Amino acid sequence: MDFRLSDDQRQLQDTARAFAQGEMREIARDLEETDTALPKDQIKRYAEMGFLGINVAEDLGGLGLGNLEALIVLEEFAKVSPAVAFPIFESSVGPVRAVEHFANEALVKRIVPRVCAGDIIVAVAMSEPDAGSALTDLKTKAAISAGKIRIDGQKRWCSGGGHADAYVVYCRLSDDPGARGIGAVLIEKDSAGLSFGERERLMGFRGVPSADIFLDGVEVSEENLIVPAGGFKNLMEAFDLERCGNATMCLGIAQSALDEALAYVQDRKQFGKPLIDFQAVQLKLAEMTMRVEASRLLIWRAAQNSADGLPSILDSSLAKCFSNEMVRDVVGAAMQVMGAYGYSKEFDMERRMRDGWGWGIAGGAIDIQKINIASALVGRRFNQRG
Repeated sequence: MDFRLSDDQRQLQDTARAFAQGEMREIARDLEETDTALPKDQIKRYAEMGFLGINVAEDLGGLGLGNLEALIVLEEFAKVSPAVAFPIFESSVGPVRAVEHFANEALVKRIVPRVCAGDIIVAVAMSEPDAGSALTDLKTKAAISAGKIRIDGQKRWCSGGGHADAYVVYCRLSDDPGARGIGAVLIEKDSAGLSFGERERLMGFRGVPSADIFLDGVEVSEENLIVPAGGFKNLMEAFDLERCGNATMCLGIAQSALDEALAYVQDRKQFGKPLIDFQAVQLKLAEMTMRVEASRLLIWRAAQNSADGLPSILDSSLAKCFSNEMVRDVVGAAMQVMGAYGYSKEFDMERRMRDGWGWGIAGGAIDIQKINIASALVGRRFNQRG
């Protein structure tokens, strides 16, 4: 077992780091100030650099590398901000991977290469006003008839809502109760009957638009079916990879907080000497580093165990849960070390706090991950309704 990156992986990491730090920092600050999404021309630039669909098959426009390589690149962009990292997240660990793995060949070839080329963005629409953690309570309905799928319902908390070009919509495709009736359909933004609510204003995630989605008699071709009723398990398998992306967003934020705090305490002086010379500061830095490195190892293990497939629910939930808690602790400690400078909007630390906290809510809350972990340990699901 070798925990070192290969020469090719390190070269990919260095390329991503140089690009993200050299070209994206000012753009990230602008996205934070204006709360606007990354422009399409910049996403095309990502595609030219090979940063979209890193772990997507080459014949579909990706680089054909593994999940680990995709997460290595994602971390470097997440160090700058989630807003500039989000297109990489969506193309490598997001809903497009469900399309790639489970949709029919015609839909795969129509959608996936365009994502890798930076021509379109695909978002996922899962949650509803009354179905978040209890996702199998979703009410959005889809009916198949005469080669068409008609969809009616409402979606909430969709990152990319109103901005993305297409949506992987979780919906009830049969009258079977619970998970047995759930599948997913791809709906393009220009579909008749599809509309969006007002832009949501969140504590963090500025530069990642989200809005309610309303589906009023939306009709798409039956070719747009990704998984039929009963395919909820497949959707969750794809979502296990997205959990690793969520964890990596946390890792990138925490690593950048640690890096900034480490530089600060070596420069800042109090009582006539640098802060780093105080033992209390040394202990805090050591604790932050241990948590960051443990997070990275859990994420990389999940990625490596899955190779170019999909990670297990245990590996992905462990990585996400630990990283969600880790980023809150590490950024909080970094902010405390930097004092008023950490709390000031002139610096990035307070933005990291707002962004970092959100990942423990998005993609399945922290406590839900703990239930997943316990379920995997005993080999059965727990009934939350009993």
